[in-house]
Amino acid sequence: MRGVACVVLAGAAACSSGGGPPATRGPVVLQDAFAGLRFQQPLQIVQAPGESRFFIVEKDGTVQAVANGVATQVLDIRGRVNSTPSEAGLLGLAFHPQWQQNHQVFVNYTAPSATSAADLRTTISRFSSSDGGATLDPSTEQKLLELDQPFANHNGGGTVFGPDGFLYLGLGDGGSAGDPFGNAQNTNVLFGKVLRIDVDHGTPYAIPPSNPFASGSGGRPEIYAYGLRNPWRFSFDRANGDLWLADVGQNAWEEIDRIQAGGNYGWNRREGTHCYPPGTGSCPGAFIDPLVEYSHSEGISITGGYVYRGTAIAQLVGRYIYGDFGSGTIWSVPASGPFTPTIIARGASISSFGEGADGELYVADLGSGQISKLVPAP
Repeated sequence: MRGVACVVLAGAAACSSGGGPPATRGPVVLQDAFAGLRFQQPLQIVQAPGESRFFIVEKDGTVQAVANGVATQVLDIRGRVNSTPSEAGLLGLAFHPQWQQNHQVFVNYTAPSATSAADLRTTISRFSSSDGGATLDPSTEQKLLELDQPFANHNGGGTVFGPDGFLYLGLGDGGSAGDPFGNAQNTNVLFGKVLRIDVDHGTPYAIPPSNPFASGSGGRPEIYAYGLRNPWRFSFDRANGDLWLADVGQNAWEEIDRIQAGGNYGWNRREGTHCYPPGTGSCPGAFIDPLVEYSHSEGISITGGYVYRGTAIAQLVGRYIYGDFGSGTIWSVPASGPFTPTIIARGASISSFGEGADGELYVADLGSGQISKLVPAP
């Protein structure tokens, strides 16, 4: 029997015995995806383009590739990663869309930093394979962007290529509580933002000309959207390119946003649709409302997922699937509205969702290390 594990992720703490709450009857169940394989604090599930292999990102700085029921370590940068704080580590990985041709991946991790009060430096790097894609070569690292973190929490970590071929990055507000420096609303800093960069041009990257502040006037040119607290997982709907993002709340509200170029999502003037700090009489601004919010009576730390475009679960097609790290609840909501969520399953310590090439979905359990697949209920 596993012992009770208490962990903190994306700004909220949770304790789990590893088994999760009792299952809720719904259209799906969670089925062990990899025949009993377990991973060390898995934070992401990615399938390589043009391959059957799945890659599991582990918090301490390793990446495992799973093929034919066997896990093989393909990257180990533990010596470069400070994963000691609960929200730090190897937080994101994205395969270049032309992986089969260039064998490049991009990672988001927290490195040690003597110039950071938290000893953390968000680092966005490119790695390449030296053996035809079988593994990733640590010696090929090219650092694209580095950012010292003022506090140990709210490091974000989302690293995703969009359908436009650009790399999108999710950064938290810099940490502590309440965004004490007002970073999320300040377009002259990168904290509390979604960034968009062109990794195929420039040194070390170029700015897409359609970025809201591409000219450098009014804000940093890397910024795509702002007013975010701690984006914990975002994804593009493969059917229409919509960008869905889960933003972890402060003490009361979790939210799901559909991201638009130049959009301001309200933090730290608002938490969800509610003025912040609580009790503030009014919070005017050109803020975009979340599509969905839920209170901490339902969960304490949202984990973003995907719009389901698979074929195995007919009832979920066209619905956005997401969960909560603390409660283990998994919901779905129609991607085209009305945005009324339905509980479809329960898991435990949900750190991430993953999408296969066939559109089927997976979920990672940080505590037990299990990767599960969403399958139709019997």
